[in-house]
Amino acid sequence: MSLSEHTMSETFRELPIGVLSPESTQESMQESVPESVQEALQHEQQQQEQHQDSSLGQQAVMAQNSAVHWRQTSGKYTLKDFHILRTLGTGSFGRVHLVRSNHNGRFYAMKVLKKKTIVKLKQVEHTNDERRMLSVVSHPFIIRMWGTFQDAEQVFMIMDYIEGGELFSLLRKSQRFPNPVAKFYAAEVCLALEYMHSQDIIYRDLKPENVLLDKNGHVKITDFGFAKFVPDVTYTLCGTPDYIAPEVVSTKPYNKSVDWWSFGILIFEMLAGYTPFYDANTMKTYENILNAELQFPPFFHADVQDLLSQLITRDLSKRLGNLQNGSDDVKNHPWFSEVVWEKLLCRNIETPYEPPIQAGQGDTSQYDRYPEEEIFYGTEAEDPHQELFAEF
Repeated sequence: MSLSEHTMSETFRELPIGVLSPESTQESMQESVPESVQEALQHEQQQQEQHQDSSLGQQAVMAQNSAVHWRQTSGKYTLKDFHILRTLGTGSFGRVHLVRSNHNGRFYAMKVLKKKTIVKLKQVEHTNDERRMLSVVSHPFIIRMWGTFQDAEQVFMIMDYIEGGELFSLLRKSQRFPNPVAKFYAAEVCLALEYMHSQDIIYRDLKPENVLLDKNGHVKITDFGFAKFVPDVTYTLCGTPDYIAPEVVSTKPYNKSVDWWSFGILIFEMLAGYTPFYDANTMKTYENILNAELQFPPFFHADVQDLLSQLITRDLSKRLGNLQNGSDDVKNHPWFSEVVWEKLLCRNIETPYEPPIQAGQGDTSQYDRYPEEEIFYGTEAEDPHQELFAEF
């Protein structure tokens, strides 16, 4: 059932995008932002004081990037460090579990991937890339990985547990988001993409399922299974059909441009409740991506139509984010005119929706239930694949 204008205000706060949240004090920020990011934000503030006459928005990102460039994850754990509680999600390669540390009592998400399946489906490079990317990124809107390990049959990744669930789930319950709500989530995702691209990382799998909401309602990009360090171009066909850019479908060399196409599709889906080129037949979806005209619902605002026309364009010489000014062209578009990017980066803007959870208690109410399987982790046996996952 869609949210009517009457019920919408009960779920989403009616807030201007640029309003400073009264609850967002420095103390509350320090509780929710990783230490390395706090240092980066402090560095950013010092930089801004020294260069008041420069572009503050650009400095905020650049200062943060310079402070957290190539942060190495030092954590090394074993299964004995955690108590497995329940399954949060399943996939072709394994599961994600809610776990609790036996040392500090905190809750984490443990991603478990089966080596045999990874090797069989030729995903070894993607799996190692995921670990590599997560070990070096540090940003307020990207999930944090604490460490990894392996046994004879699985590889394990320990990450922050993000209690608010998937943006996908909220979108399905709402059917579609009001314009200011979609704008808020899009703006935070935009900053995450800007940061990744500054590190020469292409994400390649942007979709509502991979955008989580933390306890306060801010986004956390997760699942770096298709992320890759690409200083020039790459050719791999990967991603989710509805979101794949035309240059990927047509097997042309590509770079960061593909993330800006997906960003446009994400905004479209948040506002419309569906993706623009969807078809039940995947091959037809690909045909639509290559050839179909982009059509907007009548309720789309003129400024978002203009933005999406410049993001979801097959002409790479016209696609916003892929031009000389990079992400600034996206951030300076009229649709984002009321966004105060420096406050957003510091999480100092009140979120439109706060997940109804008990923070810090391992609350899983925002996640679907999955059948639990008998767990055989920690197997001690000869491991023919160990060297393939040496970094774990």
